[in-house]
Amino acid sequence: MDQSKINRRTFLGTMGAAATGLGLATQATAQAQVTTQAQRTEVASPASGTSPDVLTRTLRRTRERLTALGLGTFLTFDLKPGARRDGLRQVFERYVAAGGRVVDTSPLYGSAEVSVSQFMGEYAGSDGMFLANKVWATGEYLGDESHAEESFRQSRLRTWRATINLMQCHSITNAPVIIPLMKSWKREGLIRHVGVTHHESAAQDQLTTIVERDGVDFVQTNYSIFNRDAERRLLPAAADKGVGVLINLPLEKARLMKVVEGRALPGFAQEFGATSWAQFFLKWVMAHPAVVSLAESTPLVFRFRLLLARDRKDAVSDFCPPLGLICLMWPE
Repeated sequence: MDQSKINRRTFLGTMGAAATGLGLATQATAQAQVTTQAQRTEVASPASGTSPDVLTRTLRRTRERLTALGLGTFLTFDLKPGARRDGLRQVFERYVAAGGRVVDTSPLYGSAEVSVSQFMGEYAGSDGMFLANKVWATGEYLGDESHAEESFRQSRLRTWRATINLMQCHSITNAPVIIPLMKSWKREGLIRHVGVTHHESAAQDQLTTIVERDGVDFVQTNYSIFNRDAERRLLPAAADKGVGVLINLPLEKARLMKVVEGRALPGFAQEFGATSWAQFFLKWVMAHPAVVSLAESTPLVFRFRLLLARDRKDAVSDFCPPLGLICLMWPE
């Protein structure tokens, strides 16, 4: 393969052939074009406190830069009360030491919000972390905001922040009430960005409508090399509106790792610097120009290390812009 010609379109075509043998997909078609207004990938002037080598994405509305690999906390950071959290603290410390600055959590993730908030409080550069939190509340009656207000009050106490970077309407629950309420928090300076989330493809049309109509700053959705439904409407709409995109389930809850277990990486993985299947799958998602950051929280995160790779002036830059913060899994 001519390395000077490789780009994301070429990669997808090649991956289609590989996917047939691996059972990842029936066919990989060419990448749908997104608008030129998508967030640009940058390396210089990174997110607060990060190395200039760390891959970041720029939010079009605020010009703020976020690290492309975020730390998700669903399930993996939820431990029983009294359980030792040394392993969790080590994961957080490794992530931060490597330049990671995006953390995604929720009050619905059990003890995760409490644990990650404690770790952030212990970190001297906590103010430079981009904290994405959520609200899931229905209220006692139509239009009742009291449960959401109480949830937000508790989240502010747990995270010990006067201003939370991003609050998201969790799973689009009670969105007609929650989104306007979050906008009022934004006007009051209690949060900086308003978002909405879901983890199922069936909800992406609804997410698209919200992106196009409701003036949110962020949308969080599922997207992976196996499930590309978000490319149909949601990612192009977000790019068109300048809405930041957070990705959940980029490894399909580690199921992708199971599919390729025992299989060697295809030879062309070397052409864009992937040395593990985790890198292979995550870099593929990061390469979409509408994507800002990945909130990865598979159980494999307990065995990860973070790599910082410098800008590469080779053919890979057309496929996956300057390589940066990438998650590498390895067996112990």
